[in-house]
Amino acid sequence: MQHPLFLLLLLLLHGSPIGSFTVRLLQISTFQNTSFVDTEGFGLLEDIELGALDKRTWNIHFYQPWVRPALPRSDWDTIENMIKIYLQKFSHLINDGASARDVPCEYLVFSCMAGCELYSNRTSRAFAYVGYNGQDFLSYDVDHGKWILYEDTDLSRYVQATLQNYTAFSELVQVLFNDTCVDDMELLLRYGKAALARQEPPVATVFARAPSPAQLLLVCHVTGFYPRPISVAWLRDGQEVLPGPALTTGAILPNSDLTYQLRIVLAVSPGDGHSYTCRIRHRSLGTRSLLIPWGRF
Repeated sequence: MQHPLFLLLLLLLHGSPIGSFTVRLLQISTFQNTSFVDTEGFGLLEDIELGALDKRTWNIHFYQPWVRPALPRSDWDTIENMIKIYLQKFSHLINDGASARDVPCEYLVFSCMAGCELYSNRTSRAFAYVGYNGQDFLSYDVDHGKWILYEDTDLSRYVQATLQNYTAFSELVQVLFNDTCVDDMELLLRYGKAALARQEPPVATVFARAPSPAQLLLVCHVTGFYPRPISVAWLRDGQEVLPGPALTTGAILPNSDLTYQLRIVLAVSPGDGHSYTCRIRHRSLGTRSLLIPWGRF
């Protein structure tokens, strides 16, 4: 079963555009007091969990058997050492900055995401973002080597200035994401080809609820599908119902087995004489659609 935090992070991530792939390094650090910080970290290729940090040692534990063989040992050593140095510096940075600015260093939550996106023409885009207590905090402009403020506060200006002067870290980020992204990503894509090509067909159920005598809610629940992109629509007499107040499409949610689920609800009048069908299109189905009729009532 996947870690609950990992499932939560999947809710925050959007799939890469068609023809591109993204590697993300995710960090959540919770400062419970000045002497203790709890840090969790994950590495993702698209939505495949490559590995996670050991909370005590900050060593990397790999979750996919093909990850470690994909990259040279020297690359993994560089990444692991960089992570350990960065986390140590990050903890000191936040503690010192919060103390100097009378910010209580209790239950401060920082979330960081860094990575790169590789396009089909072998160009790439690197990125790094920092959030603070659920709000955007800083981002790193890789092209210009500058940290950009989202929230203009004493603490954010202090962190920005300190990171800006932490040239060794900035240079290492530049090297990792600009110089090695394409080569290392292509190796990961080659070794992880089978995992990325995995397909699980959707299973759909149609049922109804009656919140009032004047309204019927037709629910199409689709689950167990992978990869994430999917198209689900309600058809009225064979014609797609367009977006509007009667149609509610939920978010695509992760299941614990790294498949996804989605629910789409259509409000109708009982006995309106129309027939309704839920139509599902997904990569695993090829060119055909899965049609689940509700029928005429």
